Amino acid sequence: MAKVRYEIDPHNRLIVDRSGRKGGLRKFRRILDGRFKLDRRNELSYHIKSPAAEETIPHQLKLRGRWSLTDKHNLRLTLDKHDRETFGDKITLQGEILDVKANSLLFAVTTKTKENTRSTYVLNFGGSWKADKNNRLSFHVKKEKGIHDILTLKGAWEINKDHRIIYRYEKASLITKKKKAHTLTFKGHWDIKKRLCISYALEGSTDSVFDFRTSAGIFKEGYIKYKLGIRLANRINPVRRIVSLYGSWKLKRDTGLIFEVEYENRKLHAIIFGAEARLTHKDTVSFKLKNDIGNKDIGATLKVSHKILKGDGRAFLQLLKSKREAAIYAGAAWRW
Repeated sequence: MAKVRYEIDPHNRLIVDRSGRKGGLRKFRRILDGRFKLDRRNELSYHIKSPAAEETIPHQLKLRGRWSLTDKHNLRLTLDKHDRETFGDKITLQGEILDVKANSLLFAVTTKTKENTRSTYVLNFGGSWKADKNNRLSFHVKKEKGIHDILTLKGAWEINKDHRIIYRYEKASLITKKKKAHTLTFKGHWDIKKRLCISYALEGSTDSVFDFRTSAGIFKEGYIKYKLGIRLANRINPVRRIVSLYGSWKLKRDTGLIFEVEYENRKLHAIIFGAEARLTHKDTVSFKLKNDIGNKDIGATLKVSHKILKGDGRAFLQLLKSKREAAIYAGAAWRW
């Protein structure tokens, strides 16, 4: 009886390897032209273009397992026990991360036919983006029954001039073998809700948020600054990053204390705080900052001069002076 095994070649095609366990059956290998596809549960299958009927090869082969990302930014599927006898322990799809969106990761796969015609297609993974315990960017691939596989970007991320998170990596082309630089841009905005943590929420999603562990934040009149470390597997010491957000402070009667950050195309996004305000003897107002939901202390203090408080801020300052109380709360939940 013939034993059938499959493997993947460097051009992302399946090869059928059929050999006889007993004498009399000739061993042969054949390339199966086709493409990999993902279903709505992010499960992989290989669709064969024109299988030969006499070889009893199906039009579609399903592969189940656990997704991960290699150090070279290729996709790896570690196969379930049921599929290992036919496909081996794991398969690796060579390609590049084409783009990242709020709830997806797009991976480009290049293949070729037996006539040496090359083509590229895209695998679109659904899921959500999170930061892992080492402050690395990771994509949680959605599976059935609430299970997730994790694709971790194993390098260090950066922040561009527009306050956006970007991730860069280099990779040799499958065709030319020359290294090519890739830059992934995560569109989102910064937020601060917890002590010793700064968050980056991706646009268009309620699930994709990077919560980065940090040291205590520094809050000044024109900027907010946090320091953090990204721990990489190939380094003893973490890669240091400074998140510097430049903008302006304002007080809004129906909102609270806000810090407006300018992103690309002069688009403004406000980080909203609650705060206990006190007058100081140095012609400044001292704010003990809290989050805008739950009134929880975020472990930070802001001191601003009277001169930057305009509009609602000036009205708040007058109220603060007239009350002569220890502190007044500024926030949407407390009208002033």
